[in-house]
Amino acid sequence: MRTSLFQSGIRLPQYDVPVLNERAVRAAAGLLFLLAMVAFMNAWLTGNFQPTRVFVVAFLLDFTLRLFVNPRYAPSLILGQWIVRRHQPEWVGAPQKRFAWGIGFVLAAVMLYLVVIRQVVGPLNLFVCVACLTLLFFESAFGICLGCKLYNLAYPAQARLCPGGVCEPDAASGTRTSGAQLAVLAVFALLVGAVAPWVYGTAPQGAAGVTPAAASAAAPVVDPAEAERCKVPEFAKRIGHEEMWKLHNNCK
Repeated sequence: MRTSLFQSGIRLPQYDVPVLNERAVRAAAGLLFLLAMVAFMNAWLTGNFQPTRVFVVAFLLDFTLRLFVNPRYAPSLILGQWIVRRHQPEWVGAPQKRFAWGIGFVLAAVMLYLVVIRQVVGPLNLFVCVACLTLLFFESAFGICLGCKLYNLAYPAQARLCPGGVCEPDAASGTRTSGAQLAVLAVFALLVGAVAPWVYGTAPQGAAGVTPAAASAAAPVVDPAEAERCKVPEFAKRIGHEEMWKLHNNCK
């Protein structure tokens, strides 16, 4: 095994491309997904974007080390490797992982400009956040590297040692979903769909909120300037984000 300070992956004699431990990469993705989800939900539910801004800076630094120095010095991968230290390594090709990390780096750089520098609150940074969460979730939960799939499409002849062997000639011979399994899935979805209206209909009285008449009687007098400041923009209404926009901007 050969390593150096500036190196993308590990050189092992039995492989002709640099490799990475897929188990450590997935563990690192899971850690980042957990932190990203906590920060995202904190901003969504309370309107406090400070944890999100801190996470964006940390995320960008982590991916900068992965791309431009060496993945083995990225904090998330150090922790991920420690978590799976007793697991047998699963070696996968480093080039497609590096390509996927490049996508993450670009998204993090965009978020740095929008959320940290400009402190923008709007649909664009929401879209970028969801994209990052989706990439991290698929990597950690399913072992599916969406960025790697783009690399495989762009450079099909260069994709080697893909996670799960998906770029190997016999990849299609894996476990298939049977008709009986699909039927169970469909019945399950129908049952949940049938139960949901009953659950909503049996909500406690307190969860339904106060009556419109009581709310109108208790409504305070609002200053016109404050009303103008709290006027919900059209983009928030179009995406169904009206109440969240009010919460983020401390509007009633």
